[in-house]
Amino acid sequence: MPRPLRVAAAYGWRLLVVGAAVYVVFMTLGRFHLVTLAVFLGLVLTALLEPLTCLLARVLPRALAVTTALLLGIVLLLGVLSLIGANVAGEWPGLRQVFGGGVNRIERWLEGPPLHLRHGALAHLQDWISRFVSKNRGNLINTAVSGVGRLVEVLTVAALALFCSVFFLHSGTRMWLWFGGQLPERGRRWAGTAGRAAWATFTGYTRGIVIVAATNAILVGLALFVLGVPLVLPLAVLEFFAAFIPLVGSPVALAVAAVVALAAKGPLVALIVVLLIVVIGQLEGHVLHPLVMSRAVRLHPVVVALAVVCGGVTAGVLGAVVAVPLTSVIWSVYGALRP
Repeated sequence: MPRPLRVAAAYGWRLLVVGAAVYVVFMTLGRFHLVTLAVFLGLVLTALLEPLTCLLARVLPRALAVTTALLLGIVLLLGVLSLIGANVAGEWPGLRQVFGGGVNRIERWLEGPPLHLRHGALAHLQDWISRFVSKNRGNLINTAVSGVGRLVEVLTVAALALFCSVFFLHSGTRMWLWFGGQLPERGRRWAGTAGRAAWATFTGYTRGIVIVAATNAILVGLALFVLGVPLVLPLAVLEFFAAFIPLVGSPVALAVAAVVALAAKGPLVALIVVLLIVVIGQLEGHVLHPLVMSRAVRLHPVVVALAVVCGGVTAGVLGAVVAVPLTSVIWSVYGALRP
């Protein structure tokens, strides 16, 4: 038998075994996706709050430093949510009139060149939506009831993530040392090297993406405020969370802002918001990511795009969020163990 064929067959069956093992691992994680998500969020909270906790631990006991850091994070999150609610409630009466006129303006624009839609097309669409809602009211109610179950799941995941983060912040190093002590002696050095590389990459990526997302949100908020677009704060927060999906999230969030600008301010302001999508995309790709995350993430943009798409196809929005840090961690561990 030719040697190239024997080598190809040897690599082939080994790759099949490795692929089957990886598939089994991900299927197992999928069966316990809520627990997996909670642990992942706990690691994210730990990566974000660890610097503040270490700073407070210089003057406070470790347990009190962890409690203070977590309380400050919770207060910050609740403060942002309350600001969004107050902003929407304050602008809602005026928004109804603005969007009412905006819809009429969009309808007149669609009736003109180059689309030339027939008069009343949007009115027919609204009538069809009303009939659809009336016809499928039972299904919609069932969906809303299942949404209550989803809310319970979200609260459970949040509580478990907070619980895990408390112990990761307080005694994460001791937990890792205990885990390493359970391994065979010849594998402890490899596990220590891999763990340090993985944690350095994960923390660098998490903190870096938060900085990039906050910068994007501030720039978008300032631009929308100058343009006079309503719902500036909710749109800025949407941009912040959308930036956690590289390459895709920011354009989608700004597309929503462009629709709001089109309805409230007309085509010219909407066109400016579309140009803002291009400018912020260039700034994020060529300035923020290389400057903030060059040490943590050394992945080619093509690899990032493929990881986001594969994660999204496999596990939806959550998969798109997790794909890039997971790929970065795997690559950093491989680079650390390769020598």
